[in-house]
Amino acid sequence: MLDLRWIRENPEAFDAALARRGLEPLSSKVLEMDESHRQLKTDLQTNQARRNEAAKAIGKAKSAGEDADALIKEVASLKSAVQEMEAKDREMGEEMDALLSGIPNILKDDVPEGDDEDQNVELRKVGEIPSFSFTPKEHYELGADLGFMDFETAAKLSGSRFVVNKGPLARLERALAAFMIDVHTQENGYLEVSPPVIVRNQALYGTSQLPKFEEDLYKLDTGSYLIPTAEVPLTNLVSDSIVGEAELPMRFTAHTLCFRSEAGSAGKDTAGMLRQHQFAKVEMVSITTPEQSAEEHERMTACAEGILKRLGLAYRVVVLCSGDTGFGARKTYDIEVWLPGQNTYREISSCSVCGDFQARRMKARFRPEEGKGTRFVHTLNGSGLAVGRTLIAIMENYQQEDGSILIPEALQPYMGGLTKIEAN
Repeated sequence: MLDLRWIRENPEAFDAALARRGLEPLSSKVLEMDESHRQLKTDLQTNQARRNEAAKAIGKAKSAGEDADALIKEVASLKSAVQEMEAKDREMGEEMDALLSGIPNILKDDVPEGDDEDQNVELRKVGEIPSFSFTPKEHYELGADLGFMDFETAAKLSGSRFVVNKGPLARLERALAAFMIDVHTQENGYLEVSPPVIVRNQALYGTSQLPKFEEDLYKLDTGSYLIPTAEVPLTNLVSDSIVGEAELPMRFTAHTLCFRSEAGSAGKDTAGMLRQHQFAKVEMVSITTPEQSAEEHERMTACAEGILKRLGLAYRVVVLCSGDTGFGARKTYDIEVWLPGQNTYREISSCSVCGDFQARRMKARFRPEEGKGTRFVHTLNGSGLAVGRTLIAIMENYQQEDGSILIPEALQPYMGGLTKIEAN
């Protein structure tokens, strides 16, 4: 959520920031609502003060044997007016919160201009794209031929966009998650967390999935939700709290299942397991001071890249343009891995810096070592990596002409020394 005071003091900059995201100006509407609400609060405080003053005067009048009927009537009238104004105050506060909750984050100045993903800017390519003496297959063809990837049974069990992986492919998926977690905790300084995958709506509001993206979430009968990403519970570890500056940066990582309805992706990536309702992901979250967040963004992206380098997978890094940057992000790097079966790069990680956008919603602050008061923390999140898409990348990049799949050296210790997956 944006700082209302900043909007009040910088209406032109606010409208310019919205224009970068292709949105209409909102400063007039926000300021008009804000002025009306502030005037109501002033009138409410005036009436409350007069009510209290008149109530005291009643006691004094009675003690002096004076007629207090007029004061009693005034207090009764003020009491009714105050109750109405308090109700209106809550209503106007909720309306303002609803308006601000629907406004995206302010982009960083160095985010490139653009309307959509076609105008994202490539920063670097890393690794060599493999060449094949045969036509490489896509992952779902390889998995079916091996007999270890079953979409039909998954559809009978759960519907479309689910998969049943078996045998060595299931083990490879598990090995990938363990490898990623080990690297992030043992080498990259992240603290492993095993969080709940069911969260309350306030947690999703804190990380800005609610109310904007409710249609993409799985809501339970209890009113809670399945997490769309471990970013939600990990970031909310500091919600409604004040931490010491010396504790920052905090770095968390988790391997969890994630659940998304994919409501807005009908007909997109329907083949295979690129876009599923249930998938595994290793998430990275950092909580920093404002001064640390830019450097932490580069560090987090490097941690995600490091996994791909260790696995020998070619990839590229792009910075998202203004029209493609997510609602809660100030700046985002996408890491796209090369998939030979599709002959293209596909996203495998997004690393975003959110500034204090989420912290304001979560009421997450830190106490500076120097000076008084508290400040909002900055939050960052990134995939380190999407486990299913990494499985796809290994299958396609390490496929052999006979349909077998070589196992990258870094993963072999997690596979009991197995070096190749072959048909059963």
